[in-house]
Amino acid sequence: MTGLKARVVDVVHETADARSLVLEPAEGDRDRFSYRPGQFLTVRVPAEDGWAARCYSLCSSPLTDDRLKVTVKRVDGGLGSNWICDNVTAGDVLEVLRPAGTFTPSSLDDDLLLVAGGSGITPIMSILKSCLVGGTGKVALLYANRDERSVIFADELRALTEEHPDRLTVVHLLESVQGLPTPAAVRSLARPYAGRQAFVCGPEVFMDLVTGTFTGLGMRVHVERFFSLENDPFEEPEAVDAPGGEAGEAGEIEVEMDGETRTVPWPKSERLLDALLRAGVDAPFSCREGNCSACACVALEGAVTLDANAVLDEQDLADGLILACQARPVTDRLKITYDG
Repeated sequence: MTGLKARVVDVVHETADARSLVLEPAEGDRDRFSYRPGQFLTVRVPAEDGWAARCYSLCSSPLTDDRLKVTVKRVDGGLGSNWICDNVTAGDVLEVLRPAGTFTPSSLDDDLLLVAGGSGITPIMSILKSCLVGGTGKVALLYANRDERSVIFADELRALTEEHPDRLTVVHLLESVQGLPTPAAVRSLARPYAGRQAFVCGPEVFMDLVTGTFTGLGMRVHVERFFSLENDPFEEPEAVDAPGGEAGEAGEIEVEMDGETRTVPWPKSERLLDALLRAGVDAPFSCREGNCSACACVALEGAVTLDANAVLDEQDLADGLILACQARPVTDRLKITYDG
């Protein structure tokens, strides 16, 4: 399976251990790089035994930036982050999958509380800039780092705060100054914004502390988790039979994507994503394991069962979100949209 091509036009040294790659889509792939604030790219990277893939959030905004930009922070022993930080230069061409993910606000006009830890600022920055330019709501950012030197986008955040003093509030939490964040400290900082939806991204322990605290305040919390893919999504996966070995035609799928609608058949033996790709639908995906939400779409009619789900919460499911890579048919007909 062939990915999309993106040329690196610039490499920005954000901090001692973070690099931003400014990307220009290949001419023939340009239309497939449209994205929403908070989404990510899946990038193919070399590995000892061939190839691997890693997901990196877009810190650029579709409303403010002409080119796409991802920021990568070096991780000890990290396959993708170290290769990118040590080897990628302007002029290189990367193989990527189309932007995907559900870590994006339903409305840019809502008041939001954004929380980032370290490199978790990357999707948060995309949301923040998009809200300030394309929306009317107020935005508060709580941003945790080791020290002042490790703050990614420090100058840009300072400039945005000066440009939007009535709409943007930025609070820095520095371990070197305040120590590690505590539930009490996070609760105190978040309480003035308890009526807002929260978007949280950062290290796992940090996110657990924040989401637990926010849930206790009755807030709706959206999280974005960074993880390594076990398989290479650029390669055609092995077929996975339905439980019980069911075969035959289950019915059809009506798909809304990029303003167009088409209908494709859906055998009971196939997962939804496989049926879409087989029919030539340019459906987004990444992990194929039910972990990343890249393939998420909204079921407008019909019902499915999910083989696995490690990312959609009860509210997501109630809103009709499903994972195409894990969905199998329950009804004979399913109508889905990727445009909502």
